[in-house]
Amino acid sequence: MRPGLLTMAMLVVAGAARADDECSVPMADWQPRAALEALAATEGWTIRRLHVDDGCYEIDGWDRDGVEVEVTLDPATLEVIEIETDRKNARGGRDRTEKQKE
Repeated sequence: MRPGLLTMAMLVVAGAARADDECSVPMADWQPRAALEALAATEGWTIRRLHVDDGCYEIDGWDRDGVEVEVTLDPATLEVIEIETDRKNARGGRDRTEKQKE
């Protein structure tokens, strides 16, 4: 394979992998912010910051146990795509975990 073709193939594969972390929903199909806030209340999440990242809704805040969370949601369905938690460990450091919904 020629070097130029190999580079192009690698970029296509890298782009496909990155696309999994992005939402590509037309704005007309997005749930309103009020629906997202209602879901957060139901799940016990306290919102510190609500924003859009890579076309997905993202909530930065705390869960019902006071653990820091970063929740990524599909803007059309409000389905959880990923939850990252940030817990303090016994040594005073942080243990960061990620949970992806399948």
